[in-house]
Amino acid sequence: MNASTNAPVKRVVLVASAGGHWIQLLRLKPAFEGHDLTYISTFHSAPPEIDGSRYVCVRDASMWDRWGLLMQAIQVLFALLRFRPDVVVTTGAAPGFFSIVFGRLMGKRTIWIDSIANVNQLSLAGTKAKRWASHWITQWPHLSGEDGPQYYGDVL
Repeated sequence: MNASTNAPVKRVVLVASAGGHWIQLLRLKPAFEGHDLTYISTFHSAPPEIDGSRYVCVRDASMWDRWGLLMQAIQVLFALLRFRPDVVVTTGAAPGFFSIVFGRLMGKRTIWIDSIANVNQLSLAGTKAKRWASHWITQWPHLSGEDGPQYYGDVL
């Protein structure tokens, strides 16, 4: 049981690319206190901010590196199969997209939180995540809509 909420402890996988996506993900960290956390990112070694939680490094890739994206997708899939999360949460980009797709195919709850940097339109990965995410969230109220994404605030 989670001591702070008396709810069962969930296995949560938190995924983000290095940089701004990672910074935003870390700002959500207090929301997952008391749960069993695994982080996936493109850093070569576990960042100190994860406080001893499990960490999986995946290849860094972009949409111009198809081979790299395929390798990254396989690495994300194996990590999800290994840790069997109850929930997958991501702030993007490519490894987050793959985690949402594979998490949903595994029947898990998936949460996509689009980047705060996308002020005028949703990110490419965020737009594609709509089909796969259980919860599709934007950090800008003017980008929300009835069919999603939803706006609940930002993580600045």
